[in-house]
Amino acid sequence: MKVLIVNTSERTGGAAIAAYRLKEALNRNGVKAKMLVRDKQSQEITVSVLKKSWRHRVQFLWERFVIWKNNCFSKNNLFQVDIANTGTDITTLPEFQEADVIHLHWINQGFLSLNNINKIIHSGKPIIWTMHDMWPFTGICHYSGTCTRYQTACQDCPMLRKNGTNDLAAKIFRKKQRMLQGAHITFVACSKWLEELAKQSTLLQGQQITSIPNTINAAVFQKLPTVASRQKFRLPTDQKLILFGSMKITDKRKGADYLIEACQILIRKHPEHKDRMAIVMVGLEAQRMATMFPFPVYAIDYISDEKQMASLYAAVDAFVTPSLEDNLPNTIVEAMSCGTPCIGFRTGGIPEMIDHKTNGYIADYKNAEDLAEGIHYLLEEADSRKFSEAALHKATSTYNESHIAMQYIHLYNQTNSGVKA
Repeated sequence: MKVLIVNTSERTGGAAIAAYRLKEALNRNGVKAKMLVRDKQSQEITVSVLKKSWRHRVQFLWERFVIWKNNCFSKNNLFQVDIANTGTDITTLPEFQEADVIHLHWINQGFLSLNNINKIIHSGKPIIWTMHDMWPFTGICHYSGTCTRYQTACQDCPMLRKNGTNDLAAKIFRKKQRMLQGAHITFVACSKWLEELAKQSTLLQGQQITSIPNTINAAVFQKLPTVASRQKFRLPTDQKLILFGSMKITDKRKGADYLIEACQILIRKHPEHKDRMAIVMVGLEAQRMATMFPFPVYAIDYISDEKQMASLYAAVDAFVTPSLEDNLPNTIVEAMSCGTPCIGFRTGGIPEMIDHKTNGYIADYKNAEDLAEGIHYLLEEADSRKFSEAALHKATSTYNESHIAMQYIHLYNQTNSGVKA
């Protein structure tokens, strides 16, 4: 069986990382999987890239311009929405024509347009679409926040300044409806949380919807010696360390403000932490936020190398992810695979990953005080050895490559048989 995994980027962003890891897992489990991307970051031969063209940049900019214009020339939410009004027809490519199954992932920011997706649908090939956020079943947004209009018909979009019953979100929603009418796509959510939201959308009525989590390469993300890992990053060996990281940590959705507040609460309630605790912050603009915390902060630039990241997880006592809205963060799986307990809010797919007071701590949503309690609990009250073992067990039993690959292979076979029938 030949599977073509389609994603905008090869390695940049959580969806790209998840798609790439799935490709590797499939190839190691008897499936010939290739990846097709617009933006390639490696020399990997199983990753095909669109022929370089100035059109790709123009397509990206044109989509942003239309969004900007419809948002009354405001940059607010400029990258929180996508309209897929321009892209590339991939159905003529040999990689597409050779594939038995087309597996879409995150295809936004000018890679595939709705018209391009419509051509893929009408190619007759079996289609799996893994949803890394809500965009496949909303009008234009990747995460809807408190808005539930996607359940009926998007309009009066809170993401737009120029909104109404026929705003940009409503137009794209109707275009998606026309595209999906009569289509047979198997939609896969990375979390049960996203699966339930998808089933509530009128866009996906009549489509098959299921959930399969992202996988992890346990040969890379594994438990490593703590002291040696700390020395590698020049981190103190005599302090309790918590890690906070994201590709762009200033993104409001990543919840840094709540972590800052939680640390301030922690220092008031447990002043003894001041001299024996520090924060390791990794990501773009990490240095800029260092002065906002009441603890020493060790700022590290964004790390793309997985082995380096595994060493960093091993160097800390806990990983905290105060995300306000997230599907199934790769970072939590990575940390747990390295035996590092995690702390996060009760939102999105995070409670499916962290077992409260077993391999980490689940704090009440947007509750900085409970987040502070979680940090204190993991650093001072929890049995660190048992929590580390539980985190490692959860990662290896739930997200291991063979387990996830076989679930997808079963889906490919099922979908392929259905189409041929």
